[in-house]
Amino acid sequence: MLGLRKTFVISSLVLCSVASCASANVTSLAPKEYLCWLDELKSDMHQKGISQKTLDEVYVQDYYHPNPEVVKIDRKQIEFALTATDYINRVVNKKRVEKARDNYKKLKPLLDKVAEKYGVPPQYLMAFWGVETNFGSNFGGFNVIAALTMLSYDKRRPEFFKNELFEALKIVDDWQIDYTTMQGSWAGAMGHFQFMPSTFNTYAVDFDSDKKIDIWHSFEDAVASAANYLGKMGWKKDEPWGLKVSLPWNFDFSLSGRNKTKEIAEWHRLGVRTQDNKKIKLDPKIKASIIVPEGQKGAAYLILDNFNIIMKWNRSENYALAIGLLADYVKNNNEWKPVYKHPATRLKTDDILKIQSFINKIGWFKLDEDGQLGSKTREAVKKVQKEAKMPQDGYPDYRLLQKIRNYNPKIGFSVPVPERKLHKQN
Repeated sequence: MLGLRKTFVISSLVLCSVASCASANVTSLAPKEYLCWLDELKSDMHQKGISQKTLDEVYVQDYYHPNPEVVKIDRKQIEFALTATDYINRVVNKKRVEKARDNYKKLKPLLDKVAEKYGVPPQYLMAFWGVETNFGSNFGGFNVIAALTMLSYDKRRPEFFKNELFEALKIVDDWQIDYTTMQGSWAGAMGHFQFMPSTFNTYAVDFDSDKKIDIWHSFEDAVASAANYLGKMGWKKDEPWGLKVSLPWNFDFSLSGRNKTKEIAEWHRLGVRTQDNKKIKLDPKIKASIIVPEGQKGAAYLILDNFNIIMKWNRSENYALAIGLLADYVKNNNEWKPVYKHPATRLKTDDILKIQSFINKIGWFKLDEDGQLGSKTREAVKKVQKEAKMPQDGYPDYRLLQKIRNYNPKIGFSVPVPERKLHKQN
């Protein structure tokens, strides 16, 4: 049985200790605690402004599943589970590049109108569309209300998903949408561009002027809503997302990371060049960062503000790289090539868990022990690498793992000096 939130345990026990919950009359395999929680959820939603009519229509089912698939997926998202190379080669493949280019040509008049109004170049809109739903062919096989209800009950991120559930119910209320047609991803993302309900309510627009917003069946509404969102987030239409670069042999990897910014001129002074070893042709005063998603042995990218805008859509660096690279293919018509995979071995999830556990025990950071190489874990790894006198690229490898195994609290990562043996003199 899924664990209940701590904040709810007391109220649920009180409710379940008296008579029975209203939802307990529903024929269900759900435990009593869940049904009581569902009653409290509906009451809370009603107090926040959702009509009783909508709640009665939506919750004719209780949406309880003993082993929900949405929770499993939430625990292991591929943007974080795969290496950057594996993820990009899976998402930015030859077939998707060709399809993105075809759709770009077919939809160019509409895309140009949207770009003119919202300031987001069409190639990026094609990239988001391709990565999110494979150009509208896969909205996700989950009912949005059902998925968000189960994720609100799960203990990992209940408040986030409960807020999205409220926003989804508000869409049903405000637009009189049949909730059974609200198909989306496991996390409740909807339509051609996989808008979360809160994003829909804030940024979705009626671009086709039919007095309703339909991000499922009206591509005009969907693509304009995506552009409106990116524009409001601060998209800079005259700047790229970034580019692949080459680093000098003596590059200081402690300077890498999205939170370390320098002007292009300064990066150039430090020896950063384009992939083909030429001067970077961007305004020298623009601020940028260097990221190395797979450490010093992998590819390096110089990223600008638009990369961080992409990450407001999805917090994965791998995702943002995929969007940027796919958009480049749409715009430049270069021949598609897979990203080179370095033979260096990537640590397994269990190994990253060991490193996170070590860092938490030492007390240097407080990390979620989830086996994912997120930005916070990578910053923590940099500190470990610094203490272990290794290049600070934030990318853990087996050499670092071995140093952690040999760590001595008294002397740190230093190699212990063997005791000197005294030889008998004749």
